[in-house]
Amino acid sequence: MFAPKLTLRAVFGLCLASFAPPASAQDADICLVTAERAVAGETLPDDERTKAHEACVRALSDTASVIQKYQFQEADFAIMGTQHKF
Repeated sequence: MFAPKLTLRAVFGLCLASFAPPASAQDADICLVTAERAVAGETLPDDERTKAHEACVRALSDTASVIQKYQFQEADFAIMGTQHKF
């Protein structure tokens, strides 16, 4: 009696997990590459800065790594020039 309930819950959980959107490695790349350009002194257009900021926020929310969160926050700071509350 206990095993069927557990099996049903496991199958339901796996179904839900399969519908979750995948984390985009492209967001992390956009964030970090744009930050490198900003640190190098390149002037970035406003729309590119906004897209990079949004990519940093998505990459920040997609990762569980404390080190990567710090890197994305620093990259966002380099891009936007201000500290944002997340």
